[in-house]
Amino acid sequence: MNILAVESSCDETAVAVVRDGRTVLSDAIASQVDMHTIYGGVVPEIASRKHLGAIYGLADQALIQAGVTRQDIDAVACTYAPGLIGAVLVGVNFAKSVAYGLNVPLIPVHHIRGHIAANYLTHPDLEPPFLCLCVSGGNTLIVDVRDYTHMELLGATRDDAAGECFDKVARVLGIGYPGGGPMDRLSQGGDPKKYHLPRSKVDGAPLDMSFSGLKTAALNLIHNAQQKGEELDLPSFAASFAQAVSDELVPRTMAAAQSLGYGKIAAAGGVAANSTIRAQLERACRASGDTLYLPKLSLCGDNGAMIGCQGYYEYLAGHTAGMELNGYANKNVGVG
Repeated sequence: MNILAVESSCDETAVAVVRDGRTVLSDAIASQVDMHTIYGGVVPEIASRKHLGAIYGLADQALIQAGVTRQDIDAVACTYAPGLIGAVLVGVNFAKSVAYGLNVPLIPVHHIRGHIAANYLTHPDLEPPFLCLCVSGGNTLIVDVRDYTHMELLGATRDDAAGECFDKVARVLGIGYPGGGPMDRLSQGGDPKKYHLPRSKVDGAPLDMSFSGLKTAALNLIHNAQQKGEELDLPSFAASFAQAVSDELVPRTMAAAQSLGYGKIAAAGGVAANSTIRAQLERACRASGDTLYLPKLSLCGDNGAMIGCQGYYEYLAGHTAGMELNGYANKNVGVG
């Protein structure tokens, strides 16, 4: 089964062709990073316009790279939630028009479920059930993946996403956007214990997180140093910040995994590329005896292949939609 998959939830336009859920025939991506770097973050209106300008050409490119024609496409999958609503709607409406024109099924895919599915592409042996830590610029979640399309949210951030914090701190430091990669590179060789940064607890919700206090503390530290004319040890600051984020994520993930007892833990999303978080997860899983699954770095960010992969399992579960399909800025990962 060949699925044409569309992803446009934020600032990456992506169209892929995926066969039978696990074989990526093509994955064409158009990045908007250079445009949004000027503003230090994603401008939703610009993102939507850029998606409009790129998506048709990317679809043709994906078909050519896959070596298939339009008549070889058996279904169309698209991200329909969550994301920047204008950006999401570009992909949804494009996917609806293609599905209608080709007279093939339309498959709505939750963006976070797509990120989780990136692990299936990296690890062909991985099957549910397992626990997944989903960390990106817009979401920070701990998800019980009971089946390919049956999931339950166990914990989440109450405010900022972990990736957003990396972006904001990197912007204040002036080291680039998006901030995850520059912060990770800056942290190499730094002392993660040099700067004290807070870790949060949410009363009555041990698996929930909060990153707003960490972000504020980090920004205050930077500004205070600037005002006093003091020079920060930037590698150690970046390492300390990454360690603080990891200390929020990893212990909660391990606690949730222990309560479920699956013996399998995965990570997903752009922040899953962070070297500190990956290393700490690896250490924790070696100690616990759990098997760890990490997506390859190229599949951590937004891409069409992950949507095509998850779309296949949504299709098998009977989760298709008609031309009334809408896009949503927010939707629980447990809702297919």
